[in-house]
Amino acid sequence: MTSEWTDAAAAEEVWDGAGIEAQAGGRTVALFRAGDEVFATDALCTHGNARLCEGFVEGATVECPLHQGRFDLKTGAPLCEPVTDPVRTYPVRIEGGRVFVAVG
Repeated sequence: MTSEWTDAAAAEEVWDGAGIEAQAGGRTVALFRAGDEVFATDALCTHGNARLCEGFVEGATVECPLHQGRFDLKTGAPLCEPVTDPVRTYPVRIEGGRVFVAVG
């Protein structure tokens, strides 16, 4: 599968401990910053129709704002119920003050 790097946001728009929604390669993704790292996931929780960018971010995890299930932002793995399915994650790179996401 070929991945295409897409300019998704200015790096300064992604604050530590918070998420934003962005477009990358025709997909709606959520971008999160944890310290010096930026992560990208699908925008919606796998358990319900909730926007993960509105969730509580702590370290490299995000809590769904609807059902309080948590995901690991590095792997997408579910960390507690009610979520049981992982959220899709995407590679991220920062270049020239911009966040690029690889979607394929």
